[in-house]
Amino acid sequence: MRKQQVYLWGILAAALCIRLVAMVALPLMDTTEARYGEMARLMSETGNWLTPQFDYGVPFWGKPPLFTWMSAAGIEWFGLSEFAVRFPHWLAGIFVMAVMALFARKLGFNALRTSVVMATCGIFLLSKGAVMTDMVLTVGMVLAMTGFYLCWKGEEFWGYVGFIGLAIGLLSKGPLILVLVGLTVLPWLVIQHGLKQAFMVLWHRFPLLTGSLLMLVIALPWYLMAEQATPGFLDYFIVGEHFKRFVVSGWEGDLYGTAHEEVRGTIWWFWLYSAAPWSIVLPVLLWRQRHSLLLRARGNDGVLSFLLLWLVSPMVLFTGAGNILQAYVLPGIPALALLISMLLPEKIMAPRWFRLVCCIAPMLMLGYTIAMINGGSDRKSDAVIFQQADNSVPSFYVGKRPFSGQFYSLGQARVLTDNASLQTMDDFQLIGESLQVQRLIVGLDHACEQRFITVKQRALYRCFKDS
Repeated sequence: MRKQQVYLWGILAAALCIRLVAMVALPLMDTTEARYGEMARLMSETGNWLTPQFDYGVPFWGKPPLFTWMSAAGIEWFGLSEFAVRFPHWLAGIFVMAVMALFARKLGFNALRTSVVMATCGIFLLSKGAVMTDMVLTVGMVLAMTGFYLCWKGEEFWGYVGFIGLAIGLLSKGPLILVLVGLTVLPWLVIQHGLKQAFMVLWHRFPLLTGSLLMLVIALPWYLMAEQATPGFLDYFIVGEHFKRFVVSGWEGDLYGTAHEEVRGTIWWFWLYSAAPWSIVLPVLLWRQRHSLLLRARGNDGVLSFLLLWLVSPMVLFTGAGNILQAYVLPGIPALALLISMLLPEKIMAPRWFRLVCCIAPMLMLGYTIAMINGGSDRKSDAVIFQQADNSVPSFYVGKRPFSGQFYSLGQARVLTDNASLQTMDDFQLIGESLQVQRLIVGLDHACEQRFITVKQRALYRCFKDS
C-alpha cells in the first residue's frame, strides 16, 4: 500500500510540475490566453481595476473581472511575464484539487486518488495554469456544490461556503453559475425527497436568506459600479452573453471576437475527448460495478446521483448551444474525479492499469510543451517577432493585429490604418503576412529589409528613410 501511495504522489507531483514548466516556457497563445493576458497587462498599467479593457479606453463587457484581477495581481507581484499572468490560475487549480480532496475524505473516499485523477484529466491539466475564465468558474462551482451537499448532511457552515462559491462564480463568469448549480441541486432534491418535499427541504436545511445576502454583498457591488462606469454593460452581458451567445449560432452581436458555430450537442463530443482518458474509463467502471451501484443508489446518502448530475450539468446546459468551447465542460470535471475514485476497489490503492492511465495526459502535455518550445509556438503567438523587433521605433501591423502582438509590444504595436502616414516617418517596423507587407512597401519612399519571418509566414520588416 505504501509503495502504491508513493507512485500516486509521484504522478501527482509530475503532473503539477510539467504544467508549471509549460507556464514558464511557452508564450501566451492566440487568441484566448493572449487576449486575457493583455487585458491583465492593461489593468495593471492603467490602474483601472474596475472595468477590464479590451484595448486602451475600450471596456470589455464580455466577462466579470475576477480572472483579470488574478492575472493583474500576478503582474503586480512578479512583474510582467507569462508566469505572472498564469500562476494565479495554477493556484486556482490547486485550490480546486484541495477542496475536492477534503470533500472526498469527508465522504469516506480516497482523497489522493481523487486529486491524481483530476490532475491527470486532459482538460483540467491544460486549464490549470491557462489564462482563462473557466478555472475560476470551477473554483466557484466546487465551493457551491460541496457546500450544498455538506449543508444538506447537516453542516450549516458549509451552506455559507456554498453561497461564497456562487459569489465567486458571479464574479468570474456571471449568472451562469446559478444555472449550473440549479441543474444539479433541484433534480437531485427531487430524486432524494420527491417533488412535494424538495423545496421544503431546500428552505429548512439551507440558509437561503442569509446566504443569498452574503452572496449579493460580495458580488453585486461590482455589477452596479461597472454599469455606472460604462453604461450598457448589463444589457450586453446579461442578454447578449447569457442568451444570444448560446442560442443564436454565429451570434453577430459579439463585440470581441468571432462566435463559435458548432452543431447542437457537440458539447458531449467535447467532453469525451477533453476529459480523456477518464471520460473513457468512467463508463467502463460504471458497467463493471453496475450491480453494486444499484445497491448504493438505494442508499440515503445520494452521493452517486449527486456526482452524476454535477458531472453532466455543463453538457445538459450547453447541449442546445451553438457557441461553445471545449473548456465549458471543466466545471463538471471535479465530480468526474470523485466518481472515478469512488468506483475503484477500496482494497487496492492504485491498480497497475490506473497508474498507467494516470500517465497519459502528463506525457502528452510534456510532448506538447517540447514541440511548442522547438518552434511550434510560432504558429500561435507573435512573441518570437518581438524578440527580434526594435522597441525604440514605432511598429505597425499590416492587416489584423493578434492579441499576442498587443501583449508582447506592451500595447505599442498599432494596426496600420493610414498608409500615407508612413511617409512622414524616418523609420518604423511593419509586421504582417509576408506578401501583404511586400505589396505595401513597394509604394513607400523607404528602404525596407526583412528582419524575421515565422513558420506561419508572418514577417517583420524594418524600414528606413531612403536617402
